[in-house]
Amino acid sequence: MDQESKGAAENGFKRPEIKFTQLFINGSFVDSISGKKFETRDPRTGEVLVSVAEGDKADVDLAVSAARQAFDHGKWPRMSGSDRARIMMRFADFVEERLDELTELECLDAGKLLFLTKIIDLDSAIRTLRYYAGAADKIHGETLKMSSEMHGYTLKEPIGVVGHIIPWNFPTIMFFTKVAPALAAGCTMVVKPAEQTPLTALYYAYLAHKAGIPEGVINVITGFGTTAGAAIASHMDIDMVSFTGSTAVGRLITEAAAKSNLKSVSLELGGKSPLIIFDDADVDKAVDIARDATFFNKGEACIAASRIFVQVGIYDQFVEKLAETMKSWVVGDPFDPRVHQGPQVDEAQYEKILQYIEHGKREGATLLTGGKPYSKTGYYIEPTVFTDVKDDMLIAKDEIFGPVMSVLKFKTMEEAIERANDTKYGLAAGVITKDLNTVNRLTRSIRAGLIWVNCYMQMDVDCPFGGLKMSGHGKDSGLDALHKYMLVKSVVMPIYNSPWL
Repeated sequence: MDQESKGAAENGFKRPEIKFTQLFINGSFVDSISGKKFETRDPRTGEVLVSVAEGDKADVDLAVSAARQAFDHGKWPRMSGSDRARIMMRFADFVEERLDELTELECLDAGKLLFLTKIIDLDSAIRTLRYYAGAADKIHGETLKMSSEMHGYTLKEPIGVVGHIIPWNFPTIMFFTKVAPALAAGCTMVVKPAEQTPLTALYYAYLAHKAGIPEGVINVITGFGTTAGAAIASHMDIDMVSFTGSTAVGRLITEAAAKSNLKSVSLELGGKSPLIIFDDADVDKAVDIARDATFFNKGEACIAASRIFVQVGIYDQFVEKLAETMKSWVVGDPFDPRVHQGPQVDEAQYEKILQYIEHGKREGATLLTGGKPYSKTGYYIEPTVFTDVKDDMLIAKDEIFGPVMSVLKFKTMEEAIERANDTKYGLAAGVITKDLNTVNRLTRSIRAGLIWVNCYMQMDVDCPFGGLKMSGHGKDSGLDALHKYMLVKSVVMPIYNSPWL
């Protein structure tokens, strides 16, 4: 493994100004009612970046009241789709105009790679806004073919006030993945970003207001899940919650929604995604795909391919080539363009990952690469690969959410299918083979919401994304996400003396 980069200072990096640290409610930045604040830290060093307003139930109540007023009596749901689209397009333009500043702010708060965040995360945000802006004036119901002298049709209506609770691994992408379709549908909303990465959400709220989105339509409450998040999930005046995060918290949100007003819940939760590599695969290409599928974004991805199943005929060759390619994988400052992997998001996640690595060692897996912290400062961990992993090992069952790969050996297609499905999760999967019959069998047999063939992590705003089993339910992205924020209402009336039915 290459030496850690010398840091952002040598690359001319200048820390961006942090402009917004208050809650955003009803079109204004305000302090929390309690006056409390919490610290957000630089994952590169563990040092405090800034203190941010800590919202709780009282602040959520204010934000929900503003969102309810904006929905029940405000302009946004009553605008034409084309008018909403025009404002959303302006919002996208404002994000694009500040591309470099927002990229730097995102990386500073989350430890993400600068060059990838700009071309992936921020680009995705802009495209997502424009995609749903384009859909805002194409929302329509259907004419029904009734079996008697009745005329029936359906209306598509915005669901109402939405609570968005977003994760810390892709703060910008997830903000717009949730906010953009809800805006296009005509909803109003309260957004709670993760306490680890609150900074860009506040900036986006400012830009939305500047673009002309009316007061109360987007409100941002920074704070903790146990207080602000819980208040959103249990609020009697929120009509829907959309959550991305851990399965454990997803359970709590579902329970709170059921115990309050039975609000609709959409969940995108954890994963333990299999990547299945067959004997006929190009081994060099398979190694590259597996490496990137596991270690992209320092392994902090729900869709990470953390279970790599390799068919017995190429297993040894795959492992040898994987060990060689990991020697050139660079860990270091995420603002350095030579770096492949930055720090984990915070100390808690850093310690959790190291504990799982120790589990792997104790359970008898073979440590091929990595296995320990990379630096004395910050939250850096060596990219870790275990081989000879068994299905019942903790590292093969639990979502680690870090730079840890488990390599497992299989013999037959039937065995691969059975073992790939032997998990409580069902978020994503990958298949690498040259055989079309194998592709068809695997894609129809693996229980996952998204399956890649001879690639991995190829995402697009037009591609619906979401899992099954304990990976959740409901779809983000695509037109499915737009419809998620809408209700279908049926209207029926009699018709008299019609010449046809």
